[in-house]
Amino acid sequence: MKHTLSSFLLFALLILAGCAGPSATTASAQTPDFVYVCNQGEATVSVIDTALNEVVATVDLKELGYPENAKPHHIAVEPDGSFWYVSLISGNRVLKFNRDNELVGMAEMQVPGMVILSPADDKLYIGRSMSAVNPPQSIGVIERSTMEIDEVDVFFPRPHALAVTPDGGLVLSASLAENRMIALNQDTGDGVFTSFDGDIHSLVQFAISPDGRTAIAGGELTSELFFLDISEDGEVSIRGSMEVGDRPWHPVFAPDSRHAYVPNKGANAVSVVDTQAMEVVAVIEGQGMAQPHGSALSADGRFLYVSQQNTGAPMDMSPGATMSGHEGHQMPGMVTVIDTEAREIVKVLQIGMLPSGVGSRGVSR
Repeated sequence: MKHTLSSFLLFALLILAGCAGPSATTASAQTPDFVYVCNQGEATVSVIDTALNEVVATVDLKELGYPENAKPHHIAVEPDGSFWYVSLISGNRVLKFNRDNELVGMAEMQVPGMVILSPADDKLYIGRSMSAVNPPQSIGVIERSTMEIDEVDVFFPRPHALAVTPDGGLVLSASLAENRMIALNQDTGDGVFTSFDGDIHSLVQFAISPDGRTAIAGGELTSELFFLDISEDGEVSIRGSMEVGDRPWHPVFAPDSRHAYVPNKGANAVSVVDTQAMEVVAVIEGQGMAQPHGSALSADGRFLYVSQQNTGAPMDMSPGATMSGHEGHQMPGMVTVIDTEAREIVKVLQIGMLPSGVGSRGVSR
């Protein structure tokens, strides 16, 4: 049997390729997928491994020199999971950590609240905390690579709800005190205001679909969920609204860009909403639901993680669960893990005190 030089070279290349380690796809699949939960009542962040659905680390901000009342509030995660960012309401900081939970950067900002990452560029957008009575009428814009910060005026009081389209071209910000929002065009620098009819809704947070065509926002005071259409040229219009569960909080879109999950803080439930039909198609309730606040999806969209503030009576979360060491105090917070296909709670994790925002590199932002 004859072998040409080229055939030997081809064979050698195949051997080398086989010994070179896992492919990019395999390596990506092996990258850990973490969900981060702020424990606002004790200045810690819980880290959940989505492959195990267990808390695998707790980042104690007090060990880094921040006070117990630093109030970590919300988290954003790089699409590849390499870094994550957390706002400290009372610490007046936005911190940057790497995947190993090492502090690698910091920016100063007065009473930061929501933290939203643009997957299309180097920008990180920061709103103001709901607890701030009269914060500056502006949002923060951070260059993630340098953590240099600037501020952009939005011209209304208490800017809280915040979102950015997947292409990074449009930033939405809304007021807690007025029925107004602004759409900031990042290419032109222009801002267009939109007003909402009715009583003061106090819009808590936006979610934008992965395809960038639909946004939703819930009003804490009226329990209305608003549906917004986003055109290809960046125009935003209100399509309609509906009543959803009491006190809609931090929503998140499913990968299909049609369905969204809306924690109802006053109803101890999560509403599954068809955003095209503008109707609730399922309500997820059960063990562990106690004042749901933040939400985020695993990278594959299989699990939904919802923080539970649990400021009321103790709850027996699982067989053998105890509340030792917390008698006479606020109860520890929880995270409910929801199977998005079955739309049911599959696990309840105990975390720190008064959990708030949840962040992941998941399919929705």
